[in-house]
Amino acid sequence: MALVYQPVMQLSGILVSLLGWVLSCLTTYLPQWKNLNLELNELEIWTMGLWQACVVQEEGGMQCKDFDSFLALPPELRISRILMFFSNGSGLLGLLLSGFGLDCLKIGERQQEQKKRLLLFGGMLFWISGITAIVPVSWVAHSTVQEFWDENIPDIVPRWDFGEALFVGWLAGFCLILGGSLLNCTLCSTEVHPSSVHYAVGEQQDQCQRLETETRP
Repeated sequence: MALVYQPVMQLSGILVSLLGWVLSCLTTYLPQWKNLNLELNELEIWTMGLWQACVVQEEGGMQCKDFDSFLALPPELRISRILMFFSNGSGLLGLLLSGFGLDCLKIGERQQEQKKRLLLFGGMLFWISGITAIVPVSWVAHSTVQEFWDENIPDIVPRWDFGEALFVGWLAGFCLILGGSLLNCTLCSTEVHPSSVHYAVGEQQDQCQRLETETRP
């Protein structure tokens, strides 16, 4: 049972982590980190991401303009760029390491200890990638809430609201942490390798044959 359960857990961890990594990369480039709906002109919706600001018009589609300077960005957007790049890089490295550590992969079949280490490092990298994806989106969400309820800003001034990219980023971080946890759970479970099973079966057969020859008249 353990021989079937363990590869399934490892494959599930890889797939969930892969989904989280794709969503993390998507979050990095989505321009909908913040949304601004003008009450005076409901036909226009402004959005802001890490790289550009866009305006969505009902008739003219979407028009975007890239930010001219990295230093001119608010602190949460500057740090978010760095953290999201780090999340994407560590997630990719985790996929490569844990992929070579899978039991279903025939490469390095006799080097089980090294494959365990690859799975362990891959799971830890998924944790790091998930945390560094959750931190920037949570920081931007926190700053958006503070600006939304700022009493110093007149009520007539439009306020930024949560964008869709924040929810995608939270989901990405959750998938990466879950995938890393699944991989590390397979290392904590009791492992029974096929070679040891065959050896035990062969030893029992030899003992049975010895008993049969000794009991024969």
